[in-house]
Amino acid sequence: MQGQDQGPVSAGPAFDVAARLTRIATGAVLAALVTLVCGEAFLRGAFNYSLGFAEELTGYGVVMLTFFGASLALRQGSLFQVHFLFDAVPTHVRLWLMRVFVVVALAICIILAWKTKDVMLSSFARGKFAPTVLRTPLWIPQMLLPLGFGVIGFFLIEKVLLTFGRTEEET
Repeated sequence: MQGQDQGPVSAGPAFDVAARLTRIATGAVLAALVTLVCGEAFLRGAFNYSLGFAEELTGYGVVMLTFFGASLALRQGSLFQVHFLFDAVPTHVRLWLMRVFVVVALAICIILAWKTKDVMLSSFARGKFAPTVLRTPLWIPQMLLPLGFGVIGFFLIEKVLLTFGRTEEET
């Protein structure tokens, strides 16, 4: 079971390494976003000057934080649940509900990762650029989508593996 101080139960070291890398990447992007936004606010307020690219980069960062944050929340079991309903059913039913949820969510993640990968490759092949100051090649921010769905899917696999190792008392 998950402890307050211990963090999530792990299905193996590969999942722990992936979670650590996800936390590091998320923390680095969050720190960069805070620095960028504060710098932009300071420059606008003090010197009436804008970097011009801050909004674009913060948009990309927010997308990455959303996907990676959701995957970490999923792993820690802190996503939304209707506990009064979920806790009212017997333990074996809860385990099967969790397995069904994970299989459905994993199928959705795979489909969305596949489709967003196709969009990214199409932008890459056609040489599309964002109509912004940075003229970012569109495939770069679009890469965040299949990567994000992949990370969520990876931790969904861990969730389903953990349901097969649980006993009646743990759930």
